[in-house]
Amino acid sequence: MFNDRYHAGESEAHWQAVWAERRCFEASNADPRPKYYVLEMFPYPSGRIHMGHVRNYAMGDAVARFRRAKGFNVIHPMGWDAFGLPAENAAMQNKRHPAEWTHKNIDTMRAQLKSMGLSIDWAREVATCDPSYYKQQQRIFLAFLEAGLAQRKTSKVNWDPVDNTVLANEQVVDGRGWRSGAVVEQRELTQWFLKITDYAQELYDGLDTLTEWPDKVRLMQRNWIGRSEGLTIRWQLDPATVPAGETELSAYTTRPDTLFGASFLAVAADHPLARAAAAKDADLAAFIDDCRKLGTSVAALETAEKKGYDTGIRARHPFDPAWELPVYVANFVLMDYGTGAIFGCPAHDGRDLDFARLKGLPVTPVVCPPGTDPAALEIGDTPFTEDGRLVNSRFLDGLTVPDAKDEVARRLEAVDIGGAPQATRQVNFRLRDWGISRQRYWGCPIPVVHCPSCGAVPVPTADLPVTLPEDVDFDAPGNMLDRHPTWKNVPCPACGAAARRETDTMDTFVDSSWYFARFTDPWNDAAPTTPGVADRLLPVDQYIGGVEHAILHLLYSRFFTRAMSRVGLLNLDEPFRGLFTQGMVVHETYKGPDGAWVSPEEIRIEGAGGERRAALLSSGAPVAIGAIEKMSKSKRNVVDPDDIIGSYGADTARWFMLSDSPPDRDVIWTEEGVQGSAKFVQRLWRLVGELKRAAAGEPGAATAQTPDDEARALDVRKSAHRALIRVEEDLERLRFNRCVAHVYELANALSASIASTEAPVAPGSALARAFGEAAGFLVQAIGPFMPHLAEACWAELGHATPVAETPWPAADRALVVENTIVLPVQINGKRRAEVTVPRDADAKAVEAAALGSDTIVQALDGRTPKKVIVVPGRIVNVVV
Repeated sequence: MFNDRYHAGESEAHWQAVWAERRCFEASNADPRPKYYVLEMFPYPSGRIHMGHVRNYAMGDAVARFRRAKGFNVIHPMGWDAFGLPAENAAMQNKRHPAEWTHKNIDTMRAQLKSMGLSIDWAREVATCDPSYYKQQQRIFLAFLEAGLAQRKTSKVNWDPVDNTVLANEQVVDGRGWRSGAVVEQRELTQWFLKITDYAQELYDGLDTLTEWPDKVRLMQRNWIGRSEGLTIRWQLDPATVPAGETELSAYTTRPDTLFGASFLAVAADHPLARAAAAKDADLAAFIDDCRKLGTSVAALETAEKKGYDTGIRARHPFDPAWELPVYVANFVLMDYGTGAIFGCPAHDGRDLDFARLKGLPVTPVVCPPGTDPAALEIGDTPFTEDGRLVNSRFLDGLTVPDAKDEVARRLEAVDIGGAPQATRQVNFRLRDWGISRQRYWGCPIPVVHCPSCGAVPVPTADLPVTLPEDVDFDAPGNMLDRHPTWKNVPCPACGAAARRETDTMDTFVDSSWYFARFTDPWNDAAPTTPGVADRLLPVDQYIGGVEHAILHLLYSRFFTRAMSRVGLLNLDEPFRGLFTQGMVVHETYKGPDGAWVSPEEIRIEGAGGERRAALLSSGAPVAIGAIEKMSKSKRNVVDPDDIIGSYGADTARWFMLSDSPPDRDVIWTEEGVQGSAKFVQRLWRLVGELKRAAAGEPGAATAQTPDDEARALDVRKSAHRALIRVEEDLERLRFNRCVAHVYELANALSASIASTEAPVAPGSALARAFGEAAGFLVQAIGPFMPHLAEACWAELGHATPVAETPWPAADRALVVENTIVLPVQINGKRRAEVTVPRDADAKAVEAAALGSDTIVQALDGRTPKKVIVVPGRIVNVVV
């Protein structure tokens, strides 16, 4: 018997226990059914989940539950991205070991996620800080090393002076460390690199196959890989101006068509020509030292103030030896892109224009926009970067940009200098090899030993894992492993002599670049993957996470998948077939009278719309209601999921998160919205109870079926089947908010049907059966979104098997096909009326109906149409 009120706390605890006891969500690798792998980006165990987690995992869980009901063997695991700097910082601040801090947080967050009722296969749980996980990561590194995909080399790196560690280019944001915010410096260090550049073209081309990824993410990766086709040109140097032994300078360009607009050349601060010139110029040497304070990323250089030093060296134009251009050392040129040298054409490049204005260099336009008089062409503060035809370019004048590029290449390729052409066509990539060395303790140890005689020696596989020492000192900054008195001192695995362990640990992005593969068989202790199993379960069918990972994590994972395939651990190219990037959870911000941020729990809000006012609960003092922003601890506009789940239940939180806005957009958290969701939970509970009673009928009620009863039964069935079809179709497309809308529509229709039922419903009648069917459809439709409520309702409807184990019902699509359709009618392109016609009406019948419409007759006012165009099933156009 249905109670009047649904008690979320009791029900959710009960059904979570049932699911766990029945092991409903544990997937077998031997299951013969088609697989469906749904995965949300695993969290960093910072301490507690936040509402962003609730939204992310509610989305993934809705997909997992739906696919499971559709008959798939659903792989839906969870793990922890558990290494990283925050744990070290917490250790220093709280005098606690990072492992203790991390595992305590994992326990807390696991319990929180379980309280959400997520259909996760916890048997596959992994934590990247667990030696059983990073043992396999060390195996992967050694396989990469053997295959030539890992190497150690000296290079210029980004150094974070606050975190005292190296950062990858991708971890430098606007010239600052992505975590510390400190201005990044350049240093030369010997580091370990993964050769992602070996796959630059593959990674670039592979984006075309990822048709289930957001276009914006593919574009971001395409731009980061930065494929360009250009020309490497050998510029001859004036012998009277160069250091001894220097004769030429090679510069790569994607715009050889603009050669006659060149006004300078520039080289990177660490270019050999710059170093040679600095040997005899103290001011240049000082300038080069200043350049090293910048980061090495493209973003850092593009946002920095443009600076350059005239070396006094002069380069001769490839097509005019009498034309000499100054050679600068510039802070915006990267040594590891192209040749470390560029030529500047200020009229057609923003960076070059800024530099030319700074140095008073010529700005000569050589590409003219269509329809513009070349004599009147001037360049102001903005370069012209669009297409056009060449001007001021001698033999190139009048050519299109592509033709001019080809002509320059053809002519310079034909010029022989010392047995080689003066120019060579070349494909370049902005992508650089991935430096993975980090000077931190809390990370995966790099399994290499450095021997004075043997060099870098791989740790034997039998000796893995190389584990972290537990007795470390966090009282001083820097690398704790390097300071450890004993851990780093070991015999050489090759010769037995005294040697030294590698004390750098791996970038934590390595940990997350293959975890999806480990989930396929986390029980295998002999290898990172079981290839047959991994190949069958991968790729991930639906990956869900934030767009902030569009470059770093996703690009690295795509590289790792290819590299692991190369060494025999996988056999596929792309790790994620489908990708969905959800919006953020945002909330109003509040400031008290003293200007300090105030949390939502500390205030009360009165009024509505533009009359809303806020005040402190403690004193009644007015509070300023500020902008709606991303939830953050710093602005105190966060909402604790535990509080919401404790007050309203997990289903309410999940429902609100999925209902308020399209899933790829931000959702605004409001107390009113959550309360509305909670009321709907209660309404659904009561509605299912009413449907159950209506389906049972009333003993003694008249059994004779009237046409009205049959018509009402058909309407109920149509509403239920139509809603189920729409929920299914929108779940397929991850349109969760639209699914929610369909459930609301169905609830309203069923409530109205019950309310309008005046005569008792006869047991076993068509209407009783329709109400019973509709009750089941309604419950199963909410199952992916409010699983606990669905289970409680399902049990009350008399089902012994949980919804979680029940197949998705098959809706009758023929039942909801309408016999008539409504078509808009336009006159000369302007909408004038609508007509209702049989769905199978031919064009002549549709035309007759349109021209017979009173509204159309009146609008035509006696005019005879010249033409009537009928677009079947869509529209009627009348031309007069």
